[in-house]
Amino acid sequence: MSEAIRVKPTHDGTYTVYRGTLALVSGLTRSEAERYEAKLSRRQELMVV
Repeated sequence: MSEAIRVKPTHDGTYTVYRGTLALVSGLTRSEAERYEAKLSRRQELMVV
């Protein structure tokens, strides 16, 4: 089973993308973080098939 990929806001107004409990990238705008999350989710779906 794959770990969840999610976006969370930080105290400084930027966003961090996580896979499970691991922070993958931080310091992004919300739109950048959402695009990154979507890209990872699509890649993860392809690997599961």
